[in-house]
Amino acid sequence: MTQAQQAAVPRASRAPGAPWRVSLLTHRPAAAEEFYGALFGWEFEPGPGRRTRALLDGQEVAGIGQSPPDRQLPAAWTPFFTAPDVDLAAGQIRLCGGTVAVGPLDSPGEGRTAVAADPAGAVFGLREDTGPASAPGEDRHGLPVWTELITYETERVVKFYETVCGYAQDPAPPDHVTLLAHGHPVAALHGAGRTVPRDRGAHWLTHFRVTDVPRTVAQLTTLGGRVLEPARPGTRGRVATVADPEGAVFAVLQAPA
Repeated sequence: MTQAQQAAVPRASRAPGAPWRVSLLTHRPAAAEEFYGALFGWEFEPGPGRRTRALLDGQEVAGIGQSPPDRQLPAAWTPFFTAPDVDLAAGQIRLCGGTVAVGPLDSPGEGRTAVAADPAGAVFGLREDTGPASAPGEDRHGLPVWTELITYETERVVKFYETVCGYAQDPAPPDHVTLLAHGHPVAALHGAGRTVPRDRGAHWLTHFRVTDVPRTVAQLTTLGGRVLEPARPGTRGRVATVADPEGAVFAVLQAPA
């Protein structure tokens, strides 16, 4: 499978084990809705608890939640992966050196979920698999289409995700690994060594599809966002790493021509 073909694998074919949804934890949800609504064309509706659902073409693509006011947590995007049995996966996380921070618990409208961290400290979520959900087209502007783990080294964490999520691996250049579910690429691991940002540590980087990276980056800056790594060629198209006004880091990705 070529890199261009990998970039075009439909999201619905990536379950189980595939990223199910991404969730933003922020101290200013209303400001985040205004920012991402303008940038990606998202619409919003109330979700369970204190969470808001972000919609494209009427389908949920992300969630925005209120960060606990008594905790100084940085704003951050977190990917949620599907799992056949969240309780079993939580036990495997602990056995493999990870930490379960929240759950497993039953979330209204979402099923059984948990939030955890891998052995290097990267935070992710799990949701019990109920079958592939429909989603807007893969090329839709504003759709989360890829996620990549920026970590210190891949040897230990790739075994962790193989055990917890049932992934296979497709090694690429040194310390670059693509995770596969049923033969389809679902995520990547990048061993960045000492270049991992000290203020973030190991972390998952969510990539959102955009129609034009330079135009999106220009719009992002006018909306109060920041450019962390300028637009550059990547294995899945042209990409830039950016942050929203509160500092939540993500990437914008333009499909290869």
